Amino acid sequence: MLDNVIIGVYFAIVLVIGLSFARKERTSTDYFLAGRHIGWFAVGASLLATNIGSEHFSGLAGSGASSGLAVGVYEWSASLCLLLRGWIFIPHYLRSKVFTMPEFLERRFSSAALWCLTAISIFA
Repeated sequence: MLDNVIIGVYFAIVLVIGLSFARKERTSTDYFLAGRHIGWFAVGASLLATNIGSEHFSGLAGSGASSGLAVGVYEWSASLCLLLRGWIFIPHYLRSKVFTMPEFLERRFSSAALWCLTAISIFA
């Protein structure tokens, strides 16, 4: 019973915070890019938070214990890819003023590419 109450309170708090910030947002730039008034530390923390999940703490630790350090090489290569993405692709996206990957695909190719990504994302 206490678990349900805690979960309910958590969702209520998230809902109140979301609604209060939703009133302030007027455009898609405000929503996706925080009005372009966010610092590098918050962007980096967001990237790290979305990249790290429970599979890193339990799954990769178990894989490393069973198969050795080869799992670590996978993570190091992922960090290299993140750095390359930050140095090469992000400046291009910022110059073209796209906010999302579907928007980039629509501008670069066509609206059919946007709908293809949307369908794949929904079914995946």
